[in-house]
Amino acid sequence: MSETSQPDATPPVNFAGTHVLVVGAGLAGCEAAWQIAERGGAVTLVEMKPDQMSPAHESKDMAELVCSNSLRGAGLHNAAGLLKEEMRLLGSLTLRAADATAVPAGRALAVDRHDFSRFITEAVHGHPRIQVENRVVEEIPDDDTVVLATGPLTASSLAASLQSLLGDTSLYFYDAIAPTVYADSIDMSVAFRASRYEEEGEGDYVNLPLSREDYERFVSALVDADTVPLHSFEAALYFEGCLPIEEMARRGPQTLSFGPMKPVGLRDPRTGKRPFAVVQLRHEDRGGILYNLVGFQTKLRISDQKEILRRLPGLEKAVFARFGTVHRNTYVNAPLNLAPNLEVKARNGLFLAGQMAGVEGYVESAALGWLAGISAGCSASGQSFPEPPMGSAHAALVGHLINGNPDNFQPMNVNFGLFPPLSDAVVRGPSGKRKKIPRADKSRLMAERAIEGVTKYRDIVGGVAS
Repeated sequence: MSETSQPDATPPVNFAGTHVLVVGAGLAGCEAAWQIAERGGAVTLVEMKPDQMSPAHESKDMAELVCSNSLRGAGLHNAAGLLKEEMRLLGSLTLRAADATAVPAGRALAVDRHDFSRFITEAVHGHPRIQVENRVVEEIPDDDTVVLATGPLTASSLAASLQSLLGDTSLYFYDAIAPTVYADSIDMSVAFRASRYEEEGEGDYVNLPLSREDYERFVSALVDADTVPLHSFEAALYFEGCLPIEEMARRGPQTLSFGPMKPVGLRDPRTGKRPFAVVQLRHEDRGGILYNLVGFQTKLRISDQKEILRRLPGLEKAVFARFGTVHRNTYVNAPLNLAPNLEVKARNGLFLAGQMAGVEGYVESAALGWLAGISAGCSASGQSFPEPPMGSAHAALVGHLINGNPDNFQPMNVNFGLFPPLSDAVVRGPSGKRKKIPRADKSRLMAERAIEGVTKYRDIVGGVAS
């Protein structure tokens, strides 16, 4: 198959006359339910909230964002931005909600998380072919077609039922939530507004500049701080893309200065110089009332969070709207247990979506929800699942799940490293001699290839641009 080739032309998929049970009303579950219903299928969407709340949830709304309100990069120069553009082309409910509730975030897409969840909740409840039931599902339902999208905090009884079906020990890791402070408690005589590398205009981030001495004191305090202990029967298998800040500090005294606290691209207007390190804060809401400490996910005890974070220049009088917490993420060993259409090999008609299938990130979870919804609808209606085109971000995610190493499988964000290489025709050109393509040009060419393929794919799956 060529990089943009598609299956033979067929009428768009149609799920009229089918019924699918979707369990879980997070981003993945809502996306799956929406895509099935939009194509004529009937959906029962079951959500345990508000009857039962997980440790990381606080709202009764669907599609709640609990870790960070950022949906990451917005441009086609990065894989996350490309994935979002593909989702727009394919009629994603998640992207429709995100675009409608976006807040300023420089080159990233961020949303007012409460408005975002409310948008999706109202859309789902208002769809004539989606019936919502609020109850706890304690074991895998025996319905003919089921999408399981209960997320990284799947209830223990349902997780045990899935584990029993798979005959495999569940994998898990820990994900941490960053603290949020009230904007008016930030000392703006110390802080300055700027986005990295943007020389003109007021940036979307609030930055706290640190001297070498400030930085070293902060790192020392993190290393010595008291953290919330794990259960004795659980191992601390952190996802590399979301390490607690104290874990990063323990990896070396300069780790943070090359990570979330890197000062590159920023200058303190008071001195005209680049600080030794910075703490960046980002909008948590569209009103600019709350700010999230970017990259400061943590499992520190609340007392230590108060004390250590208030030592930072500009946060001496910080008022916290939410402290960092830690929660368990549960997922399956996808290379062993999932087919390319996200169907569980051990059970026909059971599909997994979202983080529990083995991806990391809100956008990736919603994208898998879209794929699982189309796949489940095809299964229920006796149609073949049209696989996403090679070279697309959607196909890259599926490839990670299916072709990953089962001996050391971990969830992953979408990235260009998961994409197939550019064709020889592109790399070698008319001369036939291999040429080196700059990274920026390579990303652009990969994005163009993906958009071309997804635009054709849309005609097969029946999606429309949101």
